[in-house]
Amino acid sequence: MFGKNSRRLLTASRLVALAGLVAGSVAGCSTSSPTEGMTTPAASATGMAPAAQATPVVQAYCPQVVMLEQTAIHRVYAKGGQDNPDKLLYQASLADATRQCSANETTMTINVVVQGRLVDGPGGAPGKVTLPMLVEVVDGDNVIYSQKVAYPVDLPAGGTQFIFQKPDVQIPNGQGGASRFTRVRVGFDQGPVKKPAKRG
Repeated sequence: MFGKNSRRLLTASRLVALAGLVAGSVAGCSTSSPTEGMTTPAASATGMAPAAQATPVVQAYCPQVVMLEQTAIHRVYAKGGQDNPDKLLYQASLADATRQCSANETTMTINVVVQGRLVDGPGGAPGKVTLPMLVEVVDGDNVIYSQKVAYPVDLPAGGTQFIFQKPDVQIPNGQGGASRFTRVRVGFDQGPVKKPAKRG
């Protein structure tokens, strides 16, 4: 029922479809082109750029999003039923992603948007689940940014799609944008994750 999905760098056509799906969440979603999705802060209403604004980066590199096969699927089983299909409570999987970059002279900010699917298993029931999302930025073999997010999703009977957004991924900005070896890596954290604290 839950087959493996191959993971790859996203094609432009799939990103266009995702951009339409998340239009309400992020404006100006990029394609998979490394230099597209790169914006600079908007000018003020007077038409003058803010005094602290850096000179716009021309043809800067906006890191692409990758999803690894081993972290793109998250399964949760009933207690004592690990890897037993009949005890599966729910499964979450990641499908497509896009990003948008903006930069000043010191910092690049990446807005990451990911589409996923959440389905209930034979041992599950409708309710709220918390997905352990992990967003990393890697430059070659070096992790230069890492953030875990406990992301709540309502699971109805039969499953649902969800949109995860992390608009504040920040990395150092060099001349011409990020290094050409830089990638944004999105997946499910393999370790435990704390649930968000209840308000009130």
